[in-house]
Amino acid sequence: MPKTNGILGRKVGMTRVYNEHGRSIPVTVIEAGPCTVLQKKTIAKEGYNAIQVGFLEKKETRINKPQSGHFKRSGGKGFYYVREFRVNDPESFDLGQRLTIMDILQVGDKVDISGKVKGRGFQGVMKRYGFAGGKASHGSGFHRAPGSIGCSAYPGRVIKGKKLPGQMGNNLVTQKNLTIVDIRNEDNILLVEGAVPGAKNGLLSIFTKEA
Repeated sequence: MPKTNGILGRKVGMTRVYNEHGRSIPVTVIEAGPCTVLQKKTIAKEGYNAIQVGFLEKKETRINKPQSGHFKRSGGKGFYYVREFRVNDPESFDLGQRLTIMDILQVGDKVDISGKVKGRGFQGVMKRYGFAGGKASHGSGFHRAPGSIGCSAYPGRVIKGKKLPGQMGNNLVTQKNLTIVDIRNEDNILLVEGAVPGAKNGLLSIFTKEA
């Protein structure tokens, strides 16, 4: 069975399990796969080797004509999420092939998981970066502001990368070296130690460390 370096999933929530020593382990529950191979990309045609996979089937009534034409080559089923994973030999995969957890991962494996974190909107430096802020008592003229951000004479500008108020969250974050605690193949469920980025039902990309 050819192997890819990752699989798609969605975050179900968090819970805890107990190991053989009775230790409580916080885990994230992930519905991982099955994913369907939609397209094979090769160095000769696209300039790199990869496979395109689809995750979470979509009703036919929700698929537009361009999508329908693309999905038809792999069996006609549509998907909400379409992503790519690099592989060494795309030709070893078949269009329409289903990829499951057991094809890629085992209990005890280390994985990197990418997801989009919750958007927090425009936030100040105290919430965005954990600044302490000024005194809250009467008479203080400094409460939640960032304070001095530059020099008057030299260099006479704000240094790039200065921590200032701005958009917080809603960006892609990768949590690395997470351990797989349990795999429940019959339900396509993955239990990963610790927290992963994103909200419930958010899309996750799960990468093996062999990539």
